[in-house]
Amino acid sequence: MWRSDLAVLTVICAALATACAAPPAARSSTTPERTTTPTNPATTAPATASTRVGIRYVAIGASDAVGVGASDPTNGSWPALVASRLPAGSPPYTNLGVSGSLALQAVTQQLPGAIAQMPDVVSVWLAVNDLNATIEPASFADALGQILDGLVAKTSATIFVGDVPDLRAVPVYAGADKARLLAGIQGYNNAIAAIAARNPARVKVVDLFTGSAALVSTATVSQDGFHPSDEGYQLIADRFASAMRANGVPLRA
Repeated sequence: MWRSDLAVLTVICAALATACAAPPAARSSTTPERTTTPTNPATTAPATASTRVGIRYVAIGASDAVGVGASDPTNGSWPALVASRLPAGSPPYTNLGVSGSLALQAVTQQLPGAIAQMPDVVSVWLAVNDLNATIEPASFADALGQILDGLVAKTSATIFVGDVPDLRAVPVYAGADKARLLAGIQGYNNAIAAIAARNPARVKVVDLFTGSAALVSTATVSQDGFHPSDEGYQLIADRFASAMRANGVPLRA
């Protein structure tokens, strides 16, 4: 009996071997072919920070971000001038600046909106209003730290934070104690540098202080004696743009 069973198994195996060796077209004419469904743009998920084209740029700031003092505030603020150099294909930039904003106010008024944009690049310049309000550097640092740490934790963006220029020659400070003003500026700039040093790979300080005293003139300060003029905004934009390029952001010239 076992010889008969062995013979049957031999026949079955031979048949299977023949079927497996046959070309694909000969195996089955009823096997459905795989098809590729065209992608429907209307039903695809929005582009993420890693898949979209261009650079999504968000600005956090105060009256300078809004462009107070510029002849055309919408297009002449320094964030707008930086945004005009974004590579082709970049979406419109988002300016969250609020005139008069303190750093602590920006934590609730601007940070959530910045995170929601899923940005690639964020600029932050919040210091001068705090300095004018005589907020202690430690309190300012705590508020700014919440903004920068929040952006690091909840976005993949590279963050560029501006420090405080040398304001001693700005007309509105004509009657100020210059030594005290300089000490306050240095205290703030030290705080900004220390916060950025917590995440050096993601947070870059834009040096607005070095050489800025020599740049302050009637051409770079608007008629209100405080805010930048068109020329002043261009200088600020140039410094931010230079820092961005130095850290791999492909801005146009």
